[in-house]
Amino acid sequence: MEIFLDIKMTRQVTLFIFVLSLGFVLGQVSYSIPEEMAKGSLIGNIAHDLGLQIKRLTSGKARIFTRDSDEYVELNRERGVLLVKERIDREALCKQTTPCALHFEIILENPMEFYSVAIQITDINDNAPTFEKDKIHFKISESAVIGAKFVLERAFDVDVGINDLKRYTLKPTDNFALKLHNNPDGNKNVEMVLQKPLDREKQEQMNLVLTAVDGGEPQMSGTMLIVITVLDINDNAPVFTQQIYKATVTENSPKGTVVAVVSASDADEGTNSKIRYSITNTFDDVRNIFEVNEENGEVTLIGNTDFEKSRIYQIHLLASDEGGLTDSCKLIVDVQDTNDNIPEIHIMSKSTIISEDARINTVVTMISIEDKDSSQNGNVKCFTEENMPFSLKSSKNNFYSLVTDSELDRELASEYNITVTCSDEGVPSLSSSVTLTLQISDVNDNAPVFERSSYEAYIVENNTPGLSIFTVKATDADWNQNARVSYILEDSSVNGVPVSSYVSVSADSGVIHAVRSFDYEQIKDFQFRIKAQDGGSPPLSSNVTVKILIQDQNDNPPQVLYPVQTGGSVVAEMVPRSADVGYLVTKVVAVDVDSGQNAWLSYKLQKATDRALFEVGSQNGEIRTIRQVTDKDAVKQRLTVIVEDNGQPSRSATVIVNVAVADSFPEVLSEFTDFPHDKEYNDNLTFYLVLALAVVSFLFITCLVVIISVKIYRWRQSRILYHSNLPVIPYYPPRYSDTLGTGTLPHMYNYEVCRTTDSRKSDNKFGGAGGQNVLIMDPSSTGTMQRIQSEKSILDEPDSPIEQKPPNNDWRFTQGQRPGPSGPHMPYGTHIRWTPKNGTRATGGPEVAMGTGPWPQPPTEAEQLQALMAAANEVSEATATLGPGTMGLSTRYSPQFTLQHVPDYRQNVYIPGSTATLTSNPQQQQATAQQATQQALPPPQASAQAEPPKAAQTPASKKKSTKKEKK
Repeated sequence: MEIFLDIKMTRQVTLFIFVLSLGFVLGQVSYSIPEEMAKGSLIGNIAHDLGLQIKRLTSGKARIFTRDSDEYVELNRERGVLLVKERIDREALCKQTTPCALHFEIILENPMEFYSVAIQITDINDNAPTFEKDKIHFKISESAVIGAKFVLERAFDVDVGINDLKRYTLKPTDNFALKLHNNPDGNKNVEMVLQKPLDREKQEQMNLVLTAVDGGEPQMSGTMLIVITVLDINDNAPVFTQQIYKATVTENSPKGTVVAVVSASDADEGTNSKIRYSITNTFDDVRNIFEVNEENGEVTLIGNTDFEKSRIYQIHLLASDEGGLTDSCKLIVDVQDTNDNIPEIHIMSKSTIISEDARINTVVTMISIEDKDSSQNGNVKCFTEENMPFSLKSSKNNFYSLVTDSELDRELASEYNITVTCSDEGVPSLSSSVTLTLQISDVNDNAPVFERSSYEAYIVENNTPGLSIFTVKATDADWNQNARVSYILEDSSVNGVPVSSYVSVSADSGVIHAVRSFDYEQIKDFQFRIKAQDGGSPPLSSNVTVKILIQDQNDNPPQVLYPVQTGGSVVAEMVPRSADVGYLVTKVVAVDVDSGQNAWLSYKLQKATDRALFEVGSQNGEIRTIRQVTDKDAVKQRLTVIVEDNGQPSRSATVIVNVAVADSFPEVLSEFTDFPHDKEYNDNLTFYLVLALAVVSFLFITCLVVIISVKIYRWRQSRILYHSNLPVIPYYPPRYSDTLGTGTLPHMYNYEVCRTTDSRKSDNKFGGAGGQNVLIMDPSSTGTMQRIQSEKSILDEPDSPIEQKPPNNDWRFTQGQRPGPSGPHMPYGTHIRWTPKNGTRATGGPEVAMGTGPWPQPPTEAEQLQALMAAANEVSEATATLGPGTMGLSTRYSPQFTLQHVPDYRQNVYIPGSTATLTSNPQQQQATAQQATQQALPPPQASAQAEPPKAAQTPASKKKSTKKEKK
């Protein structure tokens, strides 16, 4: 390899860079290097060739991406160069492919770029031409004619191009010369041509050297030795004694066994009569099994004969003499079978799990048996182990079925390992076996079984609810879900109460818990039944009786039966003063509802007015005198007797016994009248009275708070209208006409605007005056207001409004005097309610028609007020009820709009945007009646039928309206 390190490396670099609009750069660089460069050799400065800086390679984490698993090139980021990583052998990489190149990509990040690099590997003359064989033999008869051709083996050079094979030379060239023939594929056939006759007597053997030379620098060559043996003239060929030979051989015969002997003869003499035998089979494996002795023609075994692979062999034999003449024959060998193959067991189909309730003759596994031997050696019989609930049933063509022959029980055997053995009838017999593992799946055929036939458990009374009393246990011989036992408390009753209110049982563990606290004095024992049920389908179950015995606990104090204790009266026992020692005063009678030693009672005298006078029997509770009663003894004697039981800890009760030492009842009565009564009853009565007073007071305060809250809520709801930001100025249509035909309003009207965003609280009411006339408003109307009566009655009216007069300039407000919002902020559809003084009113519904003619300019609130005040002024004149400075409006408007702010409009009032003029002159009104009525008539399609006025206002509704006005 070192002789190529000084070769001058030529490098060709081609760089193509394409810049895409998205900032993705694609470049291509090509290099050319010779093969077999040492590791670390420089290929090229990739940074310079790509126009990149070294820091770009470092910051962009430049790396080489190749699709091949072998990496021959590495990138040095610090120097920006490509280096040889592994030795490159062009012949191993590309073989005869030209040109040979390595392709990879260099990837950079931030931004993402990649460049394609192609390195072309140029060939160097590192391989010499070679021949497949170093030496070949030719046997050429001396009678060969001049011009005879002998094909020679071609040489092969793995190099390409100028380094490839260029020419052949043959030395010596005394008798032979070389001749080359070009093939269509570019290769050349080499022939050796006889130029001079051979003379065996002069030279029996010749050695020629064939040399193949390539075109590289330096040139390399390969040689092959040609050994030519000159043969004597032979004019007789060998002849076999038979054209077809037959023989038999037993399979698996040992190597070296002679199968047959063939023989041939040659009529020539000398060396020309010497015969050699050979096998000429090429495509089969005869040569690997048989061989023939070249000298004597014996055919022997060199391999293994297998009857199952081949039952007959045909061997083609060739006999040749020294002159190259030949003859052929055929040897047919029959292979005889031996019992050398064991039966093969094939599982066609098998079940690994079978239910334990499977019927008899259920097929478990299908088995196929094969024995490659023939005749008796191939006859197979199969059988299974004894004492198993399975058997084999045979069918034709060596098929067997493994079936059940008895009932299965998983609880006895959950798994079977079944061994099936098959043996042939050969000598000796061969056999094989297979073991099948069969799981028996469970069937719910076993009910749960309790460990005992019945259970008894003890629990001390006054237990905590939920206390674990006892655990019952049942087992199920089944498996998995079928063996999962659940415990269920069967429905029953104890003293008329369901048992479930006494105890409960855990479904999973069988733990019995007390549901309540037991009292021995109420119930001493009870029993119930628990059912154990498995999880099979259908489930199986069994029952067991459980008896719970409750043990007594000293939880009850003694109860005094006599003397009876009363809260309001005094009971005393009388002892005459003449009583002797041992006089029975009384007997304290007490019982204890507990049992056993917890019910054993003892009596003691705890307190006494005179301990020296009385004693109490510890066992019977009898109170007796222990000395003679004297006159000095007090009449009132108070004894406190304590009664204790024998429990641990003991419980007790006390009783007060009043004893009167006297001979007569009046004496006793006078002494016991000042006896202090027991205050316990009075204390309890006082407590309950105080508690009742507190509860009543709390309920009263709660009701009061609720009522006040409801009142406040309702008051706030009613005040929503008046605290809203919506204007309260009524909106008038641009045109209207008086409905009375007189040009004036005959009664005083109170205007009240109710506006709210809630439609349920909106109010639109107005009253009719005298006649049934309704003021109909429609902002979209192009005509004037219409009456509810027919158009004919309007035209017949003697007093119709006259033609509009020019407005008066002195009554208009300036912009600063206009109250409230104006212009486009005026809400549409303002509802108006007014009430005539005589108490009648009418309510306009949604059918109130509005005109269709638009305002020339949206009316301001002040202009609408001016029209309202002018109308109110007319009403005031007609009714003479107008108060000074109020202009006939409701009280809510009087502080803002008084007569001192506006001039007198009684002569001629102009309603902005309208063609009507209000005036107090009847003659003027009569003059313009006809013109006004004509203008008041809208087109037929625009007219709307107004609602008839509603019933007159009742006194109750009048009062309601008055209250709203006051608000």
